[in-house]
Amino acid sequence: MTSKLILIEGLPGSGKTTTAALVQELLTEKKISARLFLEGNLDHPADYDGVSCFEEHEFAELQSSFYKYKDFLNDHIIRRDGRCFLEYRKLQQKAGTEFPDELLKAVVQKDIYEIPLDDNRKLITDKWRKFAAEAADGQDTYIFDCCFIQNPVTVGMIKYGADRQTVTSYVTEIAAIIEPLHPLLIYVTQNDIDRSFNKAVRERPIEWSQGFFEYYTNQGYGAQHQYSGIEGTLQVLKARQQLEAEIYSSLTIAKHKADNSAFDNEGHKQRISEILNVCFNTTH
Repeated sequence: MTSKLILIEGLPGSGKTTTAALVQELLTEKKISARLFLEGNLDHPADYDGVSCFEEHEFAELQSSFYKYKDFLNDHIIRRDGRCFLEYRKLQQKAGTEFPDELLKAVVQKDIYEIPLDDNRKLITDKWRKFAAEAADGQDTYIFDCCFIQNPVTVGMIKYGADRQTVTSYVTEIAAIIEPLHPLLIYVTQNDIDRSFNKAVRERPIEWSQGFFEYYTNQGYGAQHQYSGIEGTLQVLKARQQLEAEIYSSLTIAKHKADNSAFDNEGHKQRISEILNVCFNTTH
């Protein structure tokens, strides 16, 4: 059965984005319509990025606090399922300086990845359900970069320090939702986390690494263990690797690991091609 959803996962710096692009390229070569959604896509069909969620009374309080922008907010709020959603990153891009910093700070506090874990899980799984229902009726194969395992682990373990069972059940709930799409999970591995993460740190802007260190050590699991800096971040990453390995083993969906330790693009492409050939019952 042809998969309608391919999930690319792995630790930061493992080569997930490269792998996701390779999957789209290879599927296109097979004449399969493939839609790629990378991390940070503001139009992601199964995830939220740069979106805040308010109860009606909370949104009313926001409008009252920023009365000057009441009409602006009201014109852009999306009411759905009894809640108010504000796609603030899109608005920020559209409005520019008309979206003031003080309003942004207030809105970010209700970002879907800043609200309590139980609320986050409900909103995210609801969106996965809507996506799965729509994708099941379509002809496209979707490729998602790191929103299946990474996001629940990040918000659960890294941000809130949730226990392993809670985080694992979050992922397995999503797995059950997408089962009708016959998903394929490709988990990109590295045999040396220190090397691959330090490579990512060298190649990416310093703002990325500083933000990453702070996120991983100033809250949740990192704060519980009093970790700090790059060494502390690596300790959290190693704990995350162990948890993700346990989650991977528990999943019953089609799954394959792809070792990208050598960062050999041609060799990696061949390995991904072989995985796709098996899953899509093709040999070329």
